[in-house]
Amino acid sequence: MPHGNTLPERVARYPTVALVLQGGGALGAYQCGVYQALHEAGIEPNWIAGISIGAINAALIAGNPPEHRLDALQGFWDDICQPAGNASLPALWVRAMLEGIPTTPGLEAWAASASAYAALWQGQQGFFTPRIIPPFALSDGSPQATSFYDTSALRASLERRVDFDRINAKDGMRLTVGATDVESGNFRYFDSLHERIGPQHVMASGALPPAFPAVRIDGRDYWDGGLVSNTPLEHVLDEWPREDTLAIQVDLWSARGERPKTLMDVLERAKDIQYSSRTRHGTDMVARTQELRTALTKLIGHLPEGKVPDELKDVLAPWLDDRVFNIVHLIYQANPCEEQFKDYAFGTRMMREHWDAGLADTSRTLQHPEFFDLPDRRKGFALHDVHRRVQKNEPADS
Repeated sequence: MPHGNTLPERVARYPTVALVLQGGGALGAYQCGVYQALHEAGIEPNWIAGISIGAINAALIAGNPPEHRLDALQGFWDDICQPAGNASLPALWVRAMLEGIPTTPGLEAWAASASAYAALWQGQQGFFTPRIIPPFALSDGSPQATSFYDTSALRASLERRVDFDRINAKDGMRLTVGATDVESGNFRYFDSLHERIGPQHVMASGALPPAFPAVRIDGRDYWDGGLVSNTPLEHVLDEWPREDTLAIQVDLWSARGERPKTLMDVLERAKDIQYSSRTRHGTDMVARTQELRTALTKLIGHLPEGKVPDELKDVLAPWLDDRVFNIVHLIYQANPCEEQFKDYAFGTRMMREHWDAGLADTSRTLQHPEFFDLPDRRKGFALHDVHRRVQKNEPADS
């Protein structure tokens, strides 16, 4: 293992470096900025896990060589931020006009809402298009009867921009995506370490009802993983056998927020809380688990000869290793002009803002190389969040 103190050398001390990407629709461009900053700093994960839009970004990263990953992400997002359908030309004309106007909060809010309504009305290029016949007119259980949009364009985009053979190669970057079984309601992880991953698995992770149709895999129908858990962090931290793990967790919904003043504020705040809660649960569980491991180790030290009885060795084995987990948390901080539709406002202006925000937040985080040090094995766990430093009235980063 390297023993230097440069950032890549600190990261290299972890056998597992996981990039964990939450779901959040149009907000997913933030994750692209995060990856860009990591890539430019010489940090490449060996495991990437995602839900919904996070699964799509994860596939674009894992399914391309390092030198082409940013191009793949940029190309995909440039496509899906363009309107689809017959009304695309007027929409593009309006967007071009807005590009030449100085940004103001009012104009930015109007542009975001226009992008959101346009997405509902005409869909997004390379992603989804509205169905000609409304689903209410059908009752046969078909995709046409159970969803408002056709996502065949997304499959074509994935097949064009993602090398699934690369993902499934033995030396490929490990890819994990999560989806929800429609009939059982159970959560299911599809993991390239254990099975072959294809475009259908990525699409299943992002099949949010009733907008998008369920995706059928091996005789089962799957919806968006965010219905059960919007982050695969727990899956990464539950890995067995355990390794020292650096998990770079990228969330698109902030659990913290101001008290709502309007009904639209209520809708936005409810989404933030709903989709951020699993990350908070996951980090809390890891902290408690590591505390239990430490307590058990101390307790065993007081047993005769400091040994575990033979009949308890197998049961306690998972609780007695000294592996450590370090979670570096990045959370998108919503622009005040964004409202409850921020996850489907696919305009190019907002996409660039989200991307730049991810780049800036990660650059600030990388200014703290100590965030990436191995945690104290007696504690076994560390959590770092550059935003939380400011929220706790600690000195803001320059």
